[in-house]
Amino acid sequence: MPKTDFMTTTTPLPSHNRTTGLVAPKTRGLGGLVSPKPTLRVGEGGFTLVELMIGASLGAFLLAAVLSTFLFLGRSGANIQNYNDMEAQARKALELFAEDTRQASGVTWGADSNSLTLTVNGNPVQYQYNPTARRFARRDSTSTQVLVTGITTFAFSAYNITGASLPLGTTAELTAANGTTKQLQISLEASRTSTTVVAATNTVLSARFVLRNKKVTA
Repeated sequence: MPKTDFMTTTTPLPSHNRTTGLVAPKTRGLGGLVSPKPTLRVGEGGFTLVELMIGASLGAFLLAAVLSTFLFLGRSGANIQNYNDMEAQARKALELFAEDTRQASGVTWGADSNSLTLTVNGNPVQYQYNPTARRFARRDSTSTQVLVTGITTFAFSAYNITGASLPLGTTAELTAANGTTKQLQISLEASRTSTTVVAATNTVLSARFVLRNKKVTA
């Protein structure tokens, strides 16, 4: 039998991207040959919705932390300012009262135990607590000076030469204390409030100041 020659031809199939399932387009290069052209994956270079939500949540937490820290520092600063103000007022008031008391040669109690008058170098110096205005003031022959403001509680205490406490509740007791008072003491509590800040309080209890120039017998 005569032999028959067969010739087979192979047609190249278009390239297939297994990842995306897309067929790369054909492009003709040099010599008319077909070469596959790579394609970009859809969605590269962007953020997904989940990533955006996570980023927004983290940003909100950071912003809340910064805001809380700012508010805390602001409140702390306001409280420190209030304490410094009350401390400065109390210190100045006690210094003046101690100086006048040690130089005083006599003491006269007022209509109640909230006020008294010291005789300093022959001149009257009055110390008075005003419960309505909540302030403690010093008044002499030339001026009136407010020493402490924002007072919530205040009390004068008197002691005789032996250190025994003297009653100051009635008019008769106040009159009797004029001659027997040898030591004086002040106790008070002041308060300060600011917007969005808890009230700051300062409690003061002075030492017992002796009327050195007043003659008192036991």
